Amino acid sequence: MSVRRVMGTEVEYGISVLGQPNANPMVSSSQVVNAYGTATLKARRARWDFEEETPLRDARGFDMARQIADPTQLTDEDLGLANIILTNGARLYVDHAHPEYSTPEVTTPLDVVTWDKAGEQVMLDAALRAANLPGGAPIVLYKNNTDNKGVSYGAHENYLMRRSTPFSEIVRHLIPFFVSRQVVTGAGRVGIGQDGRDHGFQISQRADFFEVEVGLETTLKRPIINTRDEPHANPELYRRLHVIIGDANLSEISTYLKIGTTALVLSMIEADWIPEPLTVAQPVKELRAVSHDPTCRHLVTLADGRTLTGVQLQMEYLDLARKYVDATLGADADPQTLDVLARWESVLTRLEQDPMECARELDWVAKLKLLQQYRDRDGLDWDDAKLHLIDLQYADIRPEKGLHHRLVRLGQMERLVSDEAVAAAMHDPPEDTRAYFRGRVLEKFGESVAAASWDSVILDLPGRESLQRVPTIDPLRGSKAHVGELIDSCETAQQLFAALTR
Repeated sequence: MSVRRVMGTEVEYGISVLGQPNANPMVSSSQVVNAYGTATLKARRARWDFEEETPLRDARGFDMARQIADPTQLTDEDLGLANIILTNGARLYVDHAHPEYSTPEVTTPLDVVTWDKAGEQVMLDAALRAANLPGGAPIVLYKNNTDNKGVSYGAHENYLMRRSTPFSEIVRHLIPFFVSRQVVTGAGRVGIGQDGRDHGFQISQRADFFEVEVGLETTLKRPIINTRDEPHANPELYRRLHVIIGDANLSEISTYLKIGTTALVLSMIEADWIPEPLTVAQPVKELRAVSHDPTCRHLVTLADGRTLTGVQLQMEYLDLARKYVDATLGADADPQTLDVLARWESVLTRLEQDPMECARELDWVAKLKLLQQYRDRDGLDWDDAKLHLIDLQYADIRPEKGLHHRLVRLGQMERLVSDEAVAAAMHDPPEDTRAYFRGRVLEKFGESVAAASWDSVILDLPGRESLQRVPTIDPLRGSKAHVGELIDSCETAQQLFAALTR
């Protein structure tokens, strides 16, 4: 009934080794992850526990056969690539050709922003440490989604949902929402088409890479709704909605609204609050068409014959969400839920009037405004290579080089979290989920942590022949309120384990 639920993000970063265009990205990504782990994890390096991973289980009620799965789907296999758990409860690892940061589990959109921003700082620190290794070269990381040569990499979201909600209802109501959500959450891109060969600017970095409505894949035949059924929680009670259609956002407002509005729509779906789906006649086609029109005037054709712009489609969901919050929470609505509703309405109203009015808040508008300034000053057409370089430089996470960072320094991008909060989140876990237990145990008893995952922490204790698994199946247990005093009171991992199993 609010924006609060267990959620998180997973972001793959683009990587480039300066002066080495033929550098192996898997090797470079491993150098980045390992350099950070070596420098910041003083104790034993805990391995990632793959035992609870089920990437081929489909929410539609079956398992994909391993022999027909694309190798990129087999995320339950330990390929020997760099893979570490951080004291803030996050995971930092190599996902094939990219370094990836997965936030710890959090419960509010603002916390997602905080730990997602902490991920940018972790990646920056990691790249700098890798470059300073003997024989190292400068490594640049980009928080974007495509190399504009036909390759796309992901920025995923995860939301814990009730298992009792029929998956078919999730599909029906989310497809129109995701087709139109990009007007708020898009990161902006120079180039049309997967390889960017057609000239122009579009709202989303990812829209051109989606080919089907529903499916299990994430790197080919990408679906608007991903069906991976890997709850990392009690599977009888929960499912984890794995959202692969979002862009990698640098704007804090874009991330905040991406998470907050989606959380509200999921609450409405769980409550069976949406009376009739706003079914889009041709979702994949319309997803791309909305992205290709930064004026936000393209009319999406619905199955019932109506036509609405992407902004108007979002306004339909906003109107339902306002009524839903009023009916279920009324005067007890929490401040963050009310803030998401207010900001959602504000940006949609201004997008309908003139998208440029949102340049301080939304990534794609900020980027378009910047590009247009260069076009006007230098007389550039959209086919000019300089515009592609500006697009890339916007995503550069180096503070002294990245154009997004420059806009922030100039006070031209609105912020939600402080530098101090982000710096703390690089090392400290959130206090209200199981990530607190994972992070604190790793920080205090790291020498005894053999492995960990979202679902458990595995301890290697003296005097015991086998490793000891501590399950963390409930994402809302293992919080500071549950185990903070216990962890503080124990001097060894043996004492902690004995107390937990007494």
